[in-house]
Amino acid sequence: MTARPNRRGFAARPADPEHWIKAAEAPPPRDAAASFTARLTIDVTPELRGRIKIAAFQRGVTVADMLRDLLARAFPATEGEPQ
Repeated sequence: MTARPNRRGFAARPADPEHWIKAAEAPPPRDAAASFTARLTIDVTPELRGRIKIAAFQRGVTVADMLRDLLARAFPATEGEPQ
């Protein structure tokens, strides 16, 4: 009989457990301003979604960043309002 090749499975752990544990650490956040606490869901037509994605791509930003900036300009913080 021929020997079966020793291949690691798709979800196999690395041979070195210390390396496996260290690799599970999450990367640090980009910056403190990127700590968002709420998610906003809206319904848009597929055509509008496409136009939004194209506009973000042309500006070199993500859709989320572009829409955050748009909403921040449309709804500026007022005096005394918690941020």
